[in-house]
Amino acid sequence: MSQLHPIIAITGSSGAGTTSVTRTFQNIFRRENVNAAIIEGDSFHRHDREQMKLRQAEAERAGNMNFSHFGAENNLFAELEALFADYAATGTGRRRKYLHDAKEAEPYQQPPGTFTPWEDLEPDTDLLFYEGLHGAVVTPEVDIARHPDLLIGVVPVINLEWIQKLYRDKNQRGYSAEAVTDTILRRMPDYVNYICPQFTHTHVNFQRVPVVDTSNPFIARDIPSADESMVVIRFATPNGIDFQYLLNMVNGSWMSRANTIVVPGGKMELAMQLIFTPFIWRMMERRKAVT
Repeated sequence: MSQLHPIIAITGSSGAGTTSVTRTFQNIFRRENVNAAIIEGDSFHRHDREQMKLRQAEAERAGNMNFSHFGAENNLFAELEALFADYAATGTGRRRKYLHDAKEAEPYQQPPGTFTPWEDLEPDTDLLFYEGLHGAVVTPEVDIARHPDLLIGVVPVINLEWIQKLYRDKNQRGYSAEAVTDTILRRMPDYVNYICPQFTHTHVNFQRVPVVDTSNPFIARDIPSADESMVVIRFATPNGIDFQYLLNMVNGSWMSRANTIVVPGGKMELAMQLIFTPFIWRMMERRKAVT
């Protein structure tokens, strides 16, 4: 952790909704004139798309049917921790981009599914912002969770997470329902061992809970809307959180435990703005105090 070079990390599984949370933070950064170095978690995968297909085929031939992007062998955990440590100490580090589709790849004149070259972070940023799968990973070799000053988990209930992934991968990436289902099953051991444990290290968790029937996510035709869900917000350390203010500002919210507030799904962004804007104010105030 660092007062001069703070780090915010959003961690969550594929299809969890971390991208939507990132957009909310980008709005806060723009409004508060915060210059953030943005890090995409996918850029710390070990293999590009074609290499991953080859490695997966090799693993399956060897009898490993659980080879996935979630596990340690297919990610650069040490390099990610080094980035966090370097940034916290000096405000520097190296990053690259993963080019998901043709639109992202066009400016770089590279095929989709590849990485751009490593490059230095731009100088004089106010904070580092990470969004991806592994912002709070702890293994015998690395402890990434110890570095962020603000660590946020995005964790829909599992059926909703699967619905969101199925909808995205079928409609935006052209995969069949069968292919997405195979991916979910293949990732399950790594999901249990590398994704779930992270949420014990987060400072705040956002869990969207549908209030419509999602009992069979594999036949759902659409994603439950924000108005068809509630969001459970759990604070690891509630000291300093003005729950009464949040209850007054977010209509329909209520407390389920001493460290947990529940808000209507359509009010999630408002709740995030109210909760995290003061966090960022304090980060910037501490930063100014030590410069």
